[in-house]
Amino acid sequence: MPLAVARSWIESELPALMARRRVPAAAVGVLQDGQVLDHAYGILNLATGVEATTDSLFQVGSITKLWTTDLVMQLVDEGRVGLDDEIRRHLPGFAVADEEAAATITIRQLLSHTAGFEGDVFTDHGPGDDAVERFIASMGDLPQIFAPGERFSYSNAGFAVLGRLVEVLRGTTWDRALQERLAAPLGLTHIATTAYDAIRFRAAMGHIDPAPEHVLRPGPAWGMARASGPVGAMLSMRVRDLLGFAAMHLAGGTAPGGTRVVSAASCAEMLTRQVDHPASTRSDARGLGWSLDDLSQGIVGHDGQTIGQSAFFRMVPEHGLAVALLTNGGDTYGLYHDVVGHLLDDLAGVRIAPDPVPPSEPPAGFDTGRLLGTYRARIVDWTLHQNPDGRLWVEEIPGPEGVAIGDEPQSYEVLPYAIDQVVTADALHGAHRVFGFTGRDPAGRATHLTTSRVFPRANLGA
Repeated sequence: MPLAVARSWIESELPALMARRRVPAAAVGVLQDGQVLDHAYGILNLATGVEATTDSLFQVGSITKLWTTDLVMQLVDEGRVGLDDEIRRHLPGFAVADEEAAATITIRQLLSHTAGFEGDVFTDHGPGDDAVERFIASMGDLPQIFAPGERFSYSNAGFAVLGRLVEVLRGTTWDRALQERLAAPLGLTHIATTAYDAIRFRAAMGHIDPAPEHVLRPGPAWGMARASGPVGAMLSMRVRDLLGFAAMHLAGGTAPGGTRVVSAASCAEMLTRQVDHPASTRSDARGLGWSLDDLSQGIVGHDGQTIGQSAFFRMVPEHGLAVALLTNGGDTYGLYHDVVGHLLDDLAGVRIAPDPVPPSEPPAGFDTGRLLGTYRARIVDWTLHQNPDGRLWVEEIPGPEGVAIGDEPQSYEVLPYAIDQVVTADALHGAHRVFGFTGRDPAGRATHLTTSRVFPRANLGA
């Protein structure tokens, strides 16, 4: 399908798809063989009625981690760090609760989400240039969930450490490093790393639909704490600028004018499998920063979630193709399948994996009893319990930091999905969610709950 046909499809179909998915505004971008199309539609802020244009900025959330990865890989290219260096070699004060782990955690493990310490921490350390530094200095009490390198558990805090690595070795803030070493050489003009930057542009506001009314409304805040900037707290851009980043990667690390931004070797290493993802995720494995969504079809990318904003970014390097979808609320995973799935199929003949759906019959050998209990992290408690009628429910109770970013208590009915897995009975924001359980304590109970993260049982060993 040529891009002209793709544009016609987007322009004709997007409004109805967004209405069905209750998405206030969206920007869609496609890059193929060096040609770019972008389109935007909808309302950026339901409280003000401002309309989306192709120059509108949306938050890209954790897609930011790909940008932080590039900043680290530039240091690797210069020989200033090695991927298998212990992080303490460059950040001597780095500490988590497990001293032995802190001394051995490597840059590669941080980039591949295998460092093993608790990763969902979003403490606000103020808006100043020292926010990331102060965040890293506060990590000394973070527990070690598993030994470094043992397995995958998505870690926001790990990328804050990498952001600090960039700051120390560049002698500047992460924000300035991103602007000077990525945005500028790529010629990207609509990039904001803080609310102070974003106010200069036409920026989207995230929307939430808290239970029980499920009525979309602007979120409690536009962005998260600056300390989590390298993680994905506030980075915002036009969809065209995200495609400019993709173009550099598809060109093996060179900018349009031929400037070398990242080495070809580093670009290849980022897309090389480092660790498998758990069965409870929708993708196959992790490279350095990048999610390797489907190794058989060559689909790579990353998603991003902030306060009411969701972003989806996929590349198929073999086909010179990148597709991005930026949104500000509603059933965003459903719209992702509607739009990104359609474009990838039509433009490259590749198909994103279907989301899980509840099976018609429970799996043989499913043992409810060993899974029941509470699994805990700083940001959230998950409790799987069974009602007297036999129905299973997961209770999601956010901790204080979760509440601070707009999370509210939720309850989901779940059904047996596979051995040691349950799936939500209803779709959440357009997709069913899978919870996996691993390990076995002396009483036979599961020791950990897994999503894209690993959560230990609250009373493990009791």
